[in-house]
Order: sequence, then C-alpha cells, then structure tokens
Amino acid sequence: MDENRAAATVRLEPWSEGDAELLRALNAPELMTHLGGPESEEALARRHRRYVDLTADGTRAGRMFRIVLLPTGSAEVTGAAEATAGAIGFWGREWAGEQVYETGWAVLSAFQGRGVATAAARAVAERARAEGLHRHLHAFPEVDHPASNAVCRAAGFELLGPQDFEYPPGHPIRCNDWRLDLERF
Repeated sequence: MDENRAAATVRLEPWSEGDAELLRALNAPELMTHLGGPESEEALARRHRRYVDLTADGTRAGRMFRIVLLPTGSAEVTGAAEATAGAIGFWGREWAGEQVYETGWAVLSAFQGRGVATAAARAVAERARAEGLHRHLHAFPEVDHPASNAVCRAAGFELLGPQDFEYPPGHPIRCNDWRLDLERF
C-alpha cells in the first residue's frame, strides 16, 4: 500500500445467509492461489453454512464478517458509496498446547492494495479481544504470500516463524505463524 494514502476505513458486519454470493466471488482462482485453489460449489455451500453457524452460535467460539469499505470524505461530495470488499473472521483452535483464536481474510481484487485487509485485521482483533476468551490471535499466511504477511506486520502481529500445515487437508503448505497478544493490543 502507498504509505501516503489514507488508511482504509472499514466496518465489519456479521456473516449472514445473504453472503453466499460474496463467498462465491472470493472463490476466484487468483484469490485462492495460496489456499489450494478454488472450491467446488458443494464445498462453498458447506463453508457458508459453517460461517453462518459460527456467527450465530453465541459461545464466543468465533465469528465471521463481511468487510465493508467505507467511503473517505463525504459521500455527497465524493459520490463514493460503501462497498463490500471481502471477508474476515476468527475462530478457536488449539495451537502449541494453548487455546487460541485463528484469523483469516480475503479481499476482492478490486479492493486490494488500499489497506482494507490491515484495517479489517485490526478490527477483527478488537472483536476477538472483546470476547475475552483467548489471549492470542494467530494468522498463518503462506510464507510466499507477501501481501498477507505484510498485513500481519502492519496490523501489529509478531512473527514467530514458519510452520508446516495442510490446507486444505491433504495439501501441504509452509506458513508463517504470526501472533497478536490480545491483552496488549
């Protein structure tokens, strides 16, 4: 992102039944390169159901959100409107013997390079912290995914080092383990 450009302002809206089309748009090959490639319609339907259920369960296990990019300046002056820019969420998991939250995000191609993912990562960290359930929030971008690693750095995560993963199951990848201490964020 151009450092002289104003930071993106986003709003996180809870994932809902109406967000299935957003999930389909985020399944584009260029957006799924670091995640094992596009998913089938059946897999997308299962993922959408998990997102809706996670957001509605009320157990503090996590939440999924639609990322809404807010216009900068007055909409009457600029003519800009709010736009759905992607998705982000957090969910519980065990990692290195500790119960933590994990986060992940995707931003539509038209909105990349504007600081949307960084603003959303900061906002989702605030949401995870407010749950008060886990101390740490982790992100695991592929080591050769410079944009997502830059988001982690800019959002205040600490790089703990590379790890081997399977994502999706059966697809080995090498990821960086980034951690954010929610008590100090």
